[in-house]
Amino acid sequence: MRLGISSALSHTSPAHWAKQLKELGCRSAVFPVNCNSDKDTIRAYSEAAKENDLVIAEVGIWNNMLDADPEKRKANLDYAIRQIILADEIGAVCAVNIAGTPHGPRWDGGYRDNFSKETFDMTVETVQYVLKQADPKRTHFSIESMPWMIPSGPQEYLELIERINHPQFSAHLDIVNMITSPRRYFFNDEFLRECFDLLKGKICSCHLKDIRLKEESTFQLEECAVGEGTLDIELLAQLCDEANPEMPVLIEHLNTDEEYRKSFLYTKNRLGI
Repeated sequence: MRLGISSALSHTSPAHWAKQLKELGCRSAVFPVNCNSDKDTIRAYSEAAKENDLVIAEVGIWNNMLDADPEKRKANLDYAIRQIILADEIGAVCAVNIAGTPHGPRWDGGYRDNFSKETFDMTVETVQYVLKQADPKRTHFSIESMPWMIPSGPQEYLELIERINHPQFSAHLDIVNMITSPRRYFFNDEFLRECFDLLKGKICSCHLKDIRLKEESTFQLEECAVGEGTLDIELLAQLCDEANPEMPVLIEHLNTDEEYRKSFLYTKNRLGI
């Protein structure tokens, strides 16, 4: 697998950005600018990545494609399409978003109707629409797995992929986001195998973090840095390598450059890569 981080780290130029990541040991990265940047800047970052053997794992979209406000939804869809086109132009592995929701004020929030048939159908139609408009040839579009919206598990993900039925739509796995029950938590090794078995040949990239059980009277989980929880990191790395030796795997959701550097080196050393 190609281990990397989701942070661009503080940097002064495209060359400095790529050099820092390479010196740290990263082999994949998030593209640090978006479709609103000028073409020279986009080209400079793309070339710097290639010169330093950094695979662009993802171009982030991160907006609500199902927004209940028609004007906001249109703007979000337009941005998603442009980001997919950017990802295709620079040869990124994927452009990634979450499904979004029309059911409440929080764009990534959990609501009962997120799991309705109507929302599933809306997600399928929305993804098909942006793929038709962007028409990617190299990159994949992905909907990241999430705890409280589809796809919240591998079976839902497989159904989503089959319904969308497009060669450039693939799975972006965030295993921790799908660990939402005691069984998935305590038997995360079994859950990892289930995810990779069900989605075999359909996974293009992964996020990496950890999860731990809080000491409360009810079942409460919290995300944490790699090594501070109970996720079977070694098994995840093995399954990624078996699925695709070039699979980009990005450490995410840390707060500072120093935290990212520390977590990356810890993970790299723990896995012996």
